[in-house]
Amino acid sequence: MSTHKKLKEFAATAICGNDITSSCLYVSALAIMYAGQYAWISLLIVAGVLYLFRKIYGEAVGALPLNGGAYNILLNTTSKSNASIAACLTILSYMATAVLSASEAMHYLHSLVDSISVFWATIGLLTFFLLLIMAGIKESSNVAIFIFVFHLASMLFLIGSGIWFAYTNDFSIMSVNFKQPINGSIPVALFLGFSTAMLGISGFESSANFVEEQDKGVFRKTLRNMWIAVSVINPLMALVIIGVVPMIEVGQHQETLLSHLGSITGGSNLGTLISIDAVLVLSGAVLTSYVGVSGLMKRMSLDRILPQALIKENKSGSSPRILFVFFLLCVSVLLITNGELRPLAGVYTMSFLAVMAYFGFGNFLLKIKRSKLPRPEYAQPYVVAIAIFAIIVAIYGNIKLHPEYLVVFLQYFVPSIVLIFLLLNRKFVLQYLLVVIKSFIDSFKKHARIGEVLLTKKINRLTQQEFVYFSKGDNISQLNKAILYVEENEITKKLKIVTIVDENKQVSEDFMSDFNALDRAYPEIKLEYIQLEGKFGPDLIEELSQKWKIPTNFMFISSPGDRFSYRVSELNGVRLIM
Repeated sequence: MSTHKKLKEFAATAICGNDITSSCLYVSALAIMYAGQYAWISLLIVAGVLYLFRKIYGEAVGALPLNGGAYNILLNTTSKSNASIAACLTILSYMATAVLSASEAMHYLHSLVDSISVFWATIGLLTFFLLLIMAGIKESSNVAIFIFVFHLASMLFLIGSGIWFAYTNDFSIMSVNFKQPINGSIPVALFLGFSTAMLGISGFESSANFVEEQDKGVFRKTLRNMWIAVSVINPLMALVIIGVVPMIEVGQHQETLLSHLGSITGGSNLGTLISIDAVLVLSGAVLTSYVGVSGLMKRMSLDRILPQALIKENKSGSSPRILFVFFLLCVSVLLITNGELRPLAGVYTMSFLAVMAYFGFGNFLLKIKRSKLPRPEYAQPYVVAIAIFAIIVAIYGNIKLHPEYLVVFLQYFVPSIVLIFLLLNRKFVLQYLLVVIKSFIDSFKKHARIGEVLLTKKINRLTQQEFVYFSKGDNISQLNKAILYVEENEITKKLKIVTIVDENKQVSEDFMSDFNALDRAYPEIKLEYIQLEGKFGPDLIEELSQKWKIPTNFMFISSPGDRFSYRVSELNGVRLIM
């Protein structure tokens, strides 16, 4: 197990904050394009929705503080297949974020140094952060902190410069802009502005995907810090743009609107500074994608959705194989699109918003199925409902504005989820292949026999992994549900049922009779009942894990009661399944 240092508040905030605060480079222009002079109101509404999600994320991750974000919440409240959908959406979101951010960063760099090839520079930037994260999350956090501080300082200076410019010009441009007609009614303008502005909170989910790398209590602080940053910078930036830039120029300079704003308010030097800042902070968003996807894919590998060979860590505690696979995915997208990344905006939009919606649904499931789990804060059900509704509205708005986004998203999502489900059900896939090979034995006896042997060995290796369920006692119906869950969600033929008792409590003979009946009812799984004296807790779990050579994430418990002595996060990765 890696013993690398945990991230403090500022470092963790910087890693995910670079992604969410880089949104001001594009979201202000998008919101103004659709909401006109009322864009700042749309951005304030987005800040209000994000405030609701602070509570939702705080409750869900506080109750289950393990890497994986929405995937982790759904894994511990519903089936592994449902959790896999959320995981697939999150990976797609990170992939699109990394490629788009890297490409946009290099476009800004190209505007400063026109001899640079955007395509090859984008691959170079993805490679740089691959190597940086391989060196360790602590080392990469230092880079993130520098970028974050530089970006915040640049944005605050730009806002201050814009306010001074508007003031010295008697707010004349703002007065003209506020008199401009808008397309349709004000409510429609606010709706469309809100839908596009919701893209400005991408990155808020990232902190949940590497929560295990953060120090105790840091996660909720990162949510607060990100919310403050995006709630202050984005609406203010939109208001400053309306006060400085004639409305007709917004569309003309959409791609580099903030550097254009800097050139107006502070001359070419400030415009150049903002372009440099854009290069840095968009690069920081690439770093965020690597960190977030690493935590998620490591968790998926531990749960045997992805191959476990990906988990292997280096001395710095990172998983190079996971990072390299993600790097190859990003480069493949660049090659497939030939550097034309506009279609990826659809993948980015739909996947990110869908992940937010999944987190809301996961919070509801947590309230229903894990009501007794301790949690640092509680989001009222009506708060969760409003937040989910807002996300659905944003998804509808984006589809209405860009119907092609949904088509492009499905082109990426469907193959991805098919691959994930094939991996999730690889035992059955291998069994079907075995049947196919056997059918060719008569024609190609020698080669088919070799394939049959190899597939049989592979199936046997998969099913030999033992699992453990810690049973509270003599509740046979609950035990039946646990066995059903394992049979439907895990690839195994062996399940240990373990009950921890003290000297004064022993399992009844009636229970053992019922257990034997259960054993006969599930011929596909070998059930082994073990009764141990002791106290259930992290020490015993670790002892049994080492003794039986069963990883703790292959050990299950049902939801603990109010009097349980430990938090789920203290149980070394043991999963909740009921």
